[in-house]
Amino acid sequence: MTKHVGIRDVAHAAGVSVTTVSHVLNETPHTRVNAETRDRVKAVAAELNYRPNRLARGLRTKTSGMIGLLTEEIATTPHAGRIILGAQEAASRHNLTLVIINSPLLADADARRDDVRALLDRQVDGIIYATVFHDVVHPPRELANVPAVLIGATDDAHRLPSVTPDEEGGALKAVGALLGAGHRRIGFTAGVENVPATRGRRRGYDRALREAGLPLEEDLVAAGASEAWGGYEAGHTLLTRPDRPTAIFCYNDRMAMGVYRAATELGLRIPEDVSVVGFDNQDPIAASLFPGLTTIGLPHYEMGAWAVDTLAVHLDGEAPTPPEELRLDCPVVVRSSVAPVASG
Repeated sequence: MTKHVGIRDVAHAAGVSVTTVSHVLNETPHTRVNAETRDRVKAVAAELNYRPNRLARGLRTKTSGMIGLLTEEIATTPHAGRIILGAQEAASRHNLTLVIINSPLLADADARRDDVRALLDRQVDGIIYATVFHDVVHPPRELANVPAVLIGATDDAHRLPSVTPDEEGGALKAVGALLGAGHRRIGFTAGVENVPATRGRRRGYDRALREAGLPLEEDLVAAGASEAWGGYEAGHTLLTRPDRPTAIFCYNDRMAMGVYRAATELGLRIPEDVSVVGFDNQDPIAASLFPGLTTIGLPHYEMGAWAVDTLAVHLDGEAPTPPEELRLDCPVVVRSSVAPVASG
């Protein structure tokens, strides 16, 4: 009988890790594998006639072929669909079945443990734990019983691989888009919630101005609730200044919607009189505003896919040490709310 070629055989022949082979062959997004290595791995896999054999692995190790996705009220948020879609499509590539439990946002530690136990009772091979806020968390200790990956948070003990958005980098790009259009007085409608997104987006705003050689003017920052009414109040404060900014970066798209209303009530046109950039690319807000809102996208699909691909690597017995804590790029989504600064 012909010996079955496994992923470890490909890794050995290509001179790379099993993790690298898995990421290349499953086309895991945002992994740091250069083109030369990718080509070598694919060539070796083809030469050895490698084919994944999930069924054989399941029979050998008595695994279920199921992975759990435990969400912290993610499934009821506007962004959930992309995370779940990314995870589901990646699971399909690995011949894995995704089981989802949606946990209340304010659930206590006992409820979290019960949710994990519910997934373990269903004999899942691994668990993905997704949080609403991008923060440092203390995962339920029951996660130690199976391979686990975090989405949107990092493990306080750095035991679990995790993936989060690059909030600071996204804000840097947002303000950079306004600077690139010639704006030098750029306001910021900041959030007030004490979460990493609030801090990261403020750092990105400050950093962009510093790198452009511009002063940090606190009176150009107006904080408010991260909803449309908070954006309206903060935007009204900035736009009624005698030396109002020519552009505004908003903490999120909901605040940008409020800024649009404030500008309209004050007789200002977007983008002719004031340019606006949001954050989140929230559907349907960003595309439905008039004019369409230039904003920063969150990599929800990519985070879901990366989590499943990384978990699959663990299930194949090759866990990176220390666990990878990845920050994914947040791209600029260009629409029509930014124009060159008006002369004079």
